[in-house]
Amino acid sequence: MISKRSPLGRAAAAPRGGAHSHGDIRIIGGQWKRSLLPVANKEGLRPTPNRVRETLFNWLGQDLTGLSVVDAFAGTGALGFEAASRNATSVLLCELDSSLCRSLLGLRSKLSAQNVHISQGDALAHLSRLAAQSVDGVFLDPPFGSDLFLPALQAASRIAKLGGFVYLESDRGWTDAELAPFELSITRQGRAGMVYYHLLQKG
Repeated sequence: MISKRSPLGRAAAAPRGGAHSHGDIRIIGGQWKRSLLPVANKEGLRPTPNRVRETLFNWLGQDLTGLSVVDAFAGTGALGFEAASRNATSVLLCELDSSLCRSLLGLRSKLSAQNVHISQGDALAHLSRLAAQSVDGVFLDPPFGSDLFLPALQAASRIAKLGGFVYLESDRGWTDAELAPFELSITRQGRAGMVYYHLLQKG
C-alpha cells in the first residue's frame, strides 16, 4: 500500500493565530487540483504545507481508489480533501470546531464530494466508535503541545488495517522504539521548518 518513490520534501510552516479568514491553500492533485481551501485565522490552525502534502501523496501514490481514510483532526480539510481528490472511496473528516465544520461542509457541497463525510465533535471519541481494522489509513495532525498524540496514535493503530498507513505530523520527530507499542513503524519521514512528518505502517 505504501509506495517509496519520492525524496523528502522541504517547506516552511508557521503557526497561525487570531480569528476570521486568513487566505486560501490549494488542492495540489487529482480531480479537484487547484481548488481553493479557505484557511480560517484561528489559533493553532496549521494547514499541512503544500510541499509536504505533495511529498506525502508521492509516498502514498497518486490514485487512492478503493481506500477508506480518516482525517482525525481535519482543520482546513487539506489532507482529507487531497485524498478524496485522488479518488479515495471514503474519507471521514473529524473536526471539533463548529465554524471549521461549516467551512468543510461548504467545501464538500462546492466540490460535490460524495466520498467525503464530515463529523463534528471530539476526534478520539469518534475514532473509538469505529470498528477495529476498518480503515486503510489515518491522518493525524493533533494540536502541537497537546497531550493528544499518544491516545491518537493508539486510536489510529486500532482502526487501521494490517499493512495500512498512519500519517503523523508533530512538533518533534518520533522513533520506531516509541511507536512500537502501537504496532506502527516508520517507512518515511521528513522535516519542514518546525513540522516533523512521518508515514507509518501498521503491523
